[in-house]
Amino acid sequence: MNKAQVFELLEQNKNSRGIENWQKLTETGGLSSFGIGLTVQRKLAKQIGKNRPLAHELWATDNYDAKVLGLLIDDPKQITTEQAEQQVEELNSGMLRHVFSSCDATLAKSPVAFEVAKSWLNSDDEVRRNCAYGLIYELSKKKAKAYTDEFFLSVISNISKNVDKESKRVQLAMGGALMGIGKRNVELNRAALDVAERIGPIVFNEDGQKCDPFDVVKHLTSDYLKKKLGIA
Repeated sequence: MNKAQVFELLEQNKNSRGIENWQKLTETGGLSSFGIGLTVQRKLAKQIGKNRPLAHELWATDNYDAKVLGLLIDDPKQITTEQAEQQVEELNSGMLRHVFSSCDATLAKSPVAFEVAKSWLNSDDEVRRNCAYGLIYELSKKKAKAYTDEFFLSVISNISKNVDKESKRVQLAMGGALMGIGKRNVELNRAALDVAERIGPIVFNEDGQKCDPFDVVKHLTSDYLKKKLGIA
């Protein structure tokens, strides 16, 4: 499939309500959109299949949905630090940050994800910090020798020290990281829960939308998680 065929596919799957919602947003970076939700975008990505050259062509467009597909069909094994650094500079849409670093992101599956996340954690650039916490959420779901309790405890400490200084968007990513880390084991659950209780539900409404506050405590104290971790 080539770029023209992908845009035909996007046109066939456009969502009028999604387009209306997109047009109400202010942080779109000037991108157009077919209003397609992530669930449908993932189905389209599977239909297209992994295609690294096409992924880069789609990323270079000025359409949000095409960029998302570009992220989804890229080959994670071939993603380099240089590519991650270049793409993070081009995240002109707030929503695109989330797909780039979280949402089962392709970057999180790459061999450079862990080092990239660590280098971005204390970056002077808000977008990089935002993406670092998104990546850490994804990495918290995986098992690897490098993903130690000590590392995740240092992330929790970092969040505790800096959360009040961050924008709501970064705070949401921090909340996601806390939620993921706190599901790993009892020690991390207690540490993450302590910080989450201090922060409280994270309220975030963009462009007048009414979104439920992100309550990390609720996720970390669910009956299911308590049973899974053996917490009385």
